[in-house]
Amino acid sequence: MIKTISRRHILSKQIQRKRLDMYTQAKRFGLTHPIVVARSQELDYLLNKFQGIKTA
Repeated sequence: MIKTISRRHILSKQIQRKRLDMYTQAKRFGLTHPIVVARSQELDYLLNKFQGIKTA
């Protein structure tokens, strides 16, 4: 249980950082730039991982 909470907390922080990074890159390059798309995919991966922990 403690490990799950800790993993969720770490993932939550990673998601926050990745989301902020994606927003920053989107402002700089535009939404369709390959860097922004890559950040979005990385964020999707983290969110899916978080959801898997949350439902387990």
